[in-house]
Amino acid sequence: MIQTTDDDGIRVITINRPDSRNALRPQDLEALDSAVEEAETPVILVRGAGNAFCAGADLDSVAELSDPEAFARLGQEVASTIESSPAVVVAGIDGPARGGGVELALACDVRVATPRATLGEPGVKLGLFGAWGGTVRLPRIVGEGHALEFSLSGRVVDADEALQMGLVSRIEDDPRTVAEEIAENERQSLRVIKERLRDRGSDVSRFEAEAQGFGELHRANVGDIAASREK
Repeated sequence: MIQTTDDDGIRVITINRPDSRNALRPQDLEALDSAVEEAETPVILVRGAGNAFCAGADLDSVAELSDPEAFARLGQEVASTIESSPAVVVAGIDGPARGGGVELALACDVRVATPRATLGEPGVKLGLFGAWGGTVRLPRIVGEGHALEFSLSGRVVDADEALQMGLVSRIEDDPRTVAEEIAENERQSLRVIKERLRDRGSDVSRFEAEAQGFGELHRANVGDIAASREK
């Protein structure tokens, strides 16, 4: 479930599935996409309900995929909607962000972690990898060396290490304070600055290769994925 509230120039989008650590099903991704696309505020804050930011893809949904490439492309589309939104999108990472949750945060313009935040790409342990734009955006943001080590190890980093890597922009007790700080600025300036800093040309072919790779690994490891959700 995706919830939205608009207040003081900020649309707050909350991923509200706390019992699953805000893991995302296809319908949740579609609702998130709409919530971002329909925003009329200059700033968007994306956060998770309860004690987690987002656990990434819902494993029940992943285990039952008949078309894994389509699922990867859906996640890519949502991340691209976030990245290309005329609003400044702030990820408020409080608690765990895993897999697709990290990738959605990477698509945001500003990533703010609380001291409780932890981030990891555990897909490698299941025979998968981050396919919602993660292989494209992660090395761009943290550099190739950090991106390779972070993705290949599957380890979890805390807020301090994430800041050191450049994976998050700031550490604050309440990420909304950063959203409010940005929202105080002139709206047109925010939009133009984002457009200029985000203009890197097309990544279409790299996204497609990512989706195909995810599909190949999913078909090879679907049994292990299904077993892992029962643990």
